[in-house]
Amino acid sequence: MANFGEMSGVKQWAAVLGGALVLTGALYFTTFKGMQEKNAAAQSALGAKLAENQQLEMYRPKLAEMERQLANLKQQLEIERRIVPDEKEADTFMRMVNAEAAKSGIEVRRYTSKPISSKDFYTEIPFDIDIDGPYFGVMNFFDRLAKMERIVNISNLLVSTTKKPSDAKVKKTYQYAPGESVVASCTATTFFSHDIQPSAETTGKAGTPAAAKR
Repeated sequence: MANFGEMSGVKQWAAVLGGALVLTGALYFTTFKGMQEKNAAAQSALGAKLAENQQLEMYRPKLAEMERQLANLKQQLEIERRIVPDEKEADTFMRMVNAEAAKSGIEVRRYTSKPISSKDFYTEIPFDIDIDGPYFGVMNFFDRLAKMERIVNISNLLVSTTKKPSDAKVKKTYQYAPGESVVASCTATTFFSHDIQPSAETTGKAGTPAAAKR
């Protein structure tokens, strides 16, 4: 086979051109084709992302309204938790009742817890209480309980005068102040929420009566 230098000019050019074609083909299949496929995949991903952004763009005007609704829902949830808390909070409940009694100018003499009653989504927590004070103070006390954020139901109300406290079935008589004229006993029931009905075993343990006297 003749050396490259011994070839005529035409053959030399043909050999150079052939080598260039072979080299170009090798580069295409080993490098350029892979880069082309990667670019096509990237272009496809970009197109999909642009299409997704375009779909989400229609929600931009509604974003402020959605955020406002979310803030309202959070506020409503907080209010509902104050009305019907997630936990029993018996001590908090008694402090709230004591505060309303002090504002009304009456005395809460006794708290005695009674068995709780579990429902599907809430639990009732009743307390027997004894109170005494001026007539209008006692009426104001019950009115304040009815207006509390937290739900409080009053039942089994018995009222008598300080001269005959036994008629109200209070547990104990006291040295009443001159301005006091009414003695009363009742059941004050509050509530707390839960997601599911507790098991019978849990309810039995939680329902054991316990005295909590002031």
